[in-house]
Amino acid sequence: MRLILLGPPGSGKGTQAQRLIHRYGIVQLSTGEMLRAAVAAQTPVGIKAQGIMASGGLVPDDIVIGIISDRLDQPDAANGFILDGFPRTVPQAGALDELLKKKHIKLDAVIELRVNESALLRRVETRVAEMRSRGEEVRVDDTPEVLTKRLASYRALTEPLIHYYSERRKLLTVDGMMTIEHVTEEINRILAAIGAGEAPAAKKSASARPRPTPAKKATRTVRKAAKRVKTGANKAAKKATKTGTRKGAKKGAKKGAKTASRKVSAGSKRRPAGTPKKATKKRAKRRSKA
Repeated sequence: MRLILLGPPGSGKGTQAQRLIHRYGIVQLSTGEMLRAAVAAQTPVGIKAQGIMASGGLVPDDIVIGIISDRLDQPDAANGFILDGFPRTVPQAGALDELLKKKHIKLDAVIELRVNESALLRRVETRVAEMRSRGEEVRVDDTPEVLTKRLASYRALTEPLIHYYSERRKLLTVDGMMTIEHVTEEINRILAAIGAGEAPAAKKSASARPRPTPAKKATRTVRKAAKRVKTGANKAAKKATKTGTRKGAKKGAKKGAKTASRKVSAGSKRRPAGTPKKATKKRAKRRSKA
């Protein structure tokens, strides 16, 4: 399963992504987390992105695409992934399409969590107030002021993706203002409806099958060898029978032809009864007696 989660900052994409990865055994590819990890490690990418993230701006596409490309090559992403926070713009979506095409990866669906922006601001204000009351450090990109800027960027740059993926019949919209449980249930329902959740389950059931023991493997090998020998013997016998039948038929045909030829030759030497010459002799003999 390969998904993209769309929605304004604070819409619950991270929460739903965690639930999806636990349910389907896939990995979450959060560009925000990857970039924050790079900032914490003070990598070249992190240093470039640090100032941009602190001001609520967008990290350049080439940096993000490079991070995603490297991440998709890791083994744990082979069974599926969820892209959280990317793409943010139509050009990024186009670049992602090219990247996935190059890697022969098919995108299953794009899930949009639609929410009310005013409600989002109230949520962030409440969360920040609670964190500060507990003495916890508040992230520089998780304040009402920064959120306001990010929401404006989302409206201008990211909302066009709804039309972009809708045209490609990949968009699935969920009401993000429902409770977390209801949002999760709705996502699972629509994924089941399009069949996106079936492949991981099939893989899981296949991997759950018990592997044959060495003894069973040896038995199978012996049986296969015996079957090959038996098949070879049967083929040889059929071939011999077929060859013998052909030789017998050929020999019989030659013998029959030879016999027929002899009969014809013998018949040609005999004078048929009632020929004109013999009939003349018989008439002459009768006259002399008379």
